[in-house]
Amino acid sequence: MRQPTVSAAEHPIVPGFYSDPTICRVGEDYYLAHSSFEYFPGAPIFHSRDLVSWRQIGNILDRRSQFLRGDGRASGGIYGSTLRHHDGRFHFVTTNVGDAESGQTIVTAEDPAGPWSDPVFVREAVGIDPDLCWDEDGECYLTWKGTVFNGEGDGIFQGRLDLETGRFKSEPYQVWQGLGLAASEAPHLYRVGDRWYLMLAEGGTERGHTVTVARADRPEGPYEACPANPIFSHRSLAHPVQNTGHADLVETAEGEWAAVYLAVRPLGFTPQFHVLGRETFLAGIDWVDGWPVFDEGRHSFTAPDTSFGDEFASPALDPRWVAPSSEPEAIASPHPGGGLELRDPKDDSPGLLCFRVQDHRWSATAAFTGSGRFELRIDDRHRYGLRFENGLVTAYARIGGVTADLGSAPAPGGEAVLAIRAVECVAETLTAYGPDDVVLSLGGADPVELARLDGRYLSTEVATGFTGRVLGVGAVGGASRLTAVDYRADRLPE
Repeated sequence: MRQPTVSAAEHPIVPGFYSDPTICRVGEDYYLAHSSFEYFPGAPIFHSRDLVSWRQIGNILDRRSQFLRGDGRASGGIYGSTLRHHDGRFHFVTTNVGDAESGQTIVTAEDPAGPWSDPVFVREAVGIDPDLCWDEDGECYLTWKGTVFNGEGDGIFQGRLDLETGRFKSEPYQVWQGLGLAASEAPHLYRVGDRWYLMLAEGGTERGHTVTVARADRPEGPYEACPANPIFSHRSLAHPVQNTGHADLVETAEGEWAAVYLAVRPLGFTPQFHVLGRETFLAGIDWVDGWPVFDEGRHSFTAPDTSFGDEFASPALDPRWVAPSSEPEAIASPHPGGGLELRDPKDDSPGLLCFRVQDHRWSATAAFTGSGRFELRIDDRHRYGLRFENGLVTAYARIGGVTADLGSAPAPGGEAVLAIRAVECVAETLTAYGPDDVVLSLGGADPVELARLDGRYLSTEVATGFTGRVLGVGAVGGASRLTAVDYRADRLPE
């Protein structure tokens, strides 16, 4: 069946928890990277030739020397970043908030699929959301949200950087601070023609999220704010896509311009609930009187089918697989009989091998031999799952400080298929209408439903934080054997 065409204003080009997008182009090739927070490997990177069809080619931060675990807390780790190509190399700069003393982290590569270099740390730049930009003489400018090393001042800072040493060539200085809205952050600096443009996110990454811009004759300013600021926002609009902001611009191979930005798709009764995290959307950009103007309706594309099956036949995991506050190799290794052997990593992490959920309606199964668990989660305090051990499958839930075992069913023969689905909400009252219901079942030829749970409790509005839902598999007891995982998008966008 032919898949429907959707607008990039209403459907993400990269659905699911792929937030804080940053983009660059080399020739006809586009590359897109994202924040990843506590999940390792970090900073997923994608490739496209048309700006709307994206394929993950790896994760930039795939060694712990590049991404120290730090405290491993939920919504910690890798924050907003910038991906650029300069002088024959890709440069990626980011913040690991779990390792704040290192300041900003810079890695480089000739091939965006890797390997990426060992990091250079900019310890004098304390804060988040760093950006790299070069002038015509090759001078590199680091712009970020935060403070200088001695802690004086707070806001948007900039400095001329020695990329080899990570030291500033002169004292950093404050630049344009935005409109004065909450949470002025995510600076991106561009040279367009004879002018320099500094674009910010303001208003916070929630419903008040906006994009603002200013221009100057020099990178350090003084900056003139756009009279139409904020140049992009969905705040106070009745639009199915909300929280729009944190944009990054790119000039296309045809000489036009585009912007990627993050947004969410909330569902349910007020205040509505988003469950997939902050996703990546696309808009066209026009230049009018020397200012960028967003054209949301410019791009449309065929909605991708995000379904997949994995029997783990290859010794290397697909790059979709990540681990919260741990490493995939500490949790999983090829089993001699096929599939994966899962084990407790004994590092105080959740001990899960995960992938991002990318759809509102879906079904997924995980097949185990002996024992295992399959879990839908936002963080360790907000999760629903199934546990298979001693020939019994039990549904469980944790919401905040409350944990409960729910229904159970026997699974004779030492094998079990654990099934989780996100389905349409069945609400007894208007105020109980959430984004979905989550159904936990013992799968197979004759499925047994063990629990049906309110999806609101696995939303960002309840759990808080910056991430979205993931599905994870893990061991029960000393070890478990996972033979297959299957994920199906049950309803594609119309």
